[in-house]
Amino acid sequence: MSLLIIGSVAFDILETPFGKTDKILGGAAPFIGLAASYSVKPVNLVAVVGDDFPQADILLLQEHGVDTEGLQIRAGEKSFSWSGKYSQDLSTRETIATELNVLADFDPVIPHSYLDCKYLMLGNLSPQVQRLVIQRLVNRPKLIVMDTMNFWMDSALEELKTTIEMVDVLCINDEEARQLSGEHSLVKAAKSIMALGPKFLIIKKGEHGALLFHKHKVFYAPALPLEEVFDPTGAGDTFAGGFIGYLAATDDNSFENMKRAVIHGSAMASFCVEKFGTERLLHLSPEEIEAREAQFADLVRVLPETAIANVPAV
Repeated sequence: MSLLIIGSVAFDILETPFGKTDKILGGAAPFIGLAASYSVKPVNLVAVVGDDFPQADILLLQEHGVDTEGLQIRAGEKSFSWSGKYSQDLSTRETIATELNVLADFDPVIPHSYLDCKYLMLGNLSPQVQRLVIQRLVNRPKLIVMDTMNFWMDSALEELKTTIEMVDVLCINDEEARQLSGEHSLVKAAKSIMALGPKFLIIKKGEHGALLFHKHKVFYAPALPLEEVFDPTGAGDTFAGGFIGYLAATDDNSFENMKRAVIHGSAMASFCVEKFGTERLLHLSPEEIEAREAQFADLVRVLPETAIANVPAV
């Protein structure tokens, strides 16, 4: 099923306790697109970069099944750039510099071949831009997933709420859920946020996993205990890409299948943090992904006491 993603494509300049990078491929869209490409191809991309953006990175995306017809390259302008430094335990990060450049006045021009997409992933951009994308499509997609952040809650709350009304799944972290709802309890926060319009809500809790809400149903996916976390950048976008890629591939938006999509997204995010930037997402095998998903399944699978009693001794 056709999948369209919209988001930033950027240079990331990172510093973690394990080293530093200088202008590596970053932004929400590459993480989302690469993660989704392991489930469905092509992944259609709408984004903007300057003419300083390396052709090699564009080719890299194309080689992994990301269609870049919708990637605008603005002559004489610079690409979006973000630099940040992580704490020793990687639990917090400090933004050193944010240079919006071409992203400051991004107008999402959607190629004709993308206009009838069935699945839409709105990466973290201004709610006005996200809404423009929905309005410019020929038909409403079968499923719209949206990411956002506390910056838009602070600076464009009413615009954000208007856009949230138009989507099926909102994907935010626990801090953002509490801010958007005004509730400390995540269960109460979920009820309040779903009342704004989304049928489903995903609350990401970083190293503590993710929660999926739908009506009165709740599913919890734990995070996989990893021996090493190298770079958390892009993990949330990778989760979102894995999630919507799985749904587009299976074309099943039931709550039960969304639970499987959450596990798949969590597995993809667990790979992302093992290397800098998108590096770990470039060379995954189906066997690696299947094995990682099985590890997640083992974390949440437990036999009832009666079933254990009936297991034959060996």
